[in-house]
Amino acid sequence: MDPKEVYRFCPDTTCSVVYFSPTSTYGQADVKVPVFQKDERGTTPVCYCFGHTRADLEQAHREGQADAIPSSIQAHIRAGRCGCELNNPQGSCCLGNVNRTLASEARHA
Repeated sequence: MDPKEVYRFCPDTTCSVVYFSPTSTYGQADVKVPVFQKDERGTTPVCYCFGHTRADLEQAHREGQADAIPSSIQAHIRAGRCGCELNNPQGSCCLGNVNRTLASEARHA
């Protein structure tokens, strides 16, 4: 990636592009980690800072502990231990993705 270029994140699950600029595009194969919006495997992180995967969220839901993960993440955020801007490929907090994933699990139960 050209550090002088301004890149945007593509959250569209049907699009293979992860980052794009006026002159370049980068797909999943070009980045170091699986991207939540692009990869539906259970091993894919939903929370990059604290290592919660899709499978972790599914298990928490099955065990009736769905609230524990967002609560834990919120506690870490309050303690200043969140680094989503650097760790999460979308460059923003993962808590929305965590909550949406858990809500989806609840709807499909």
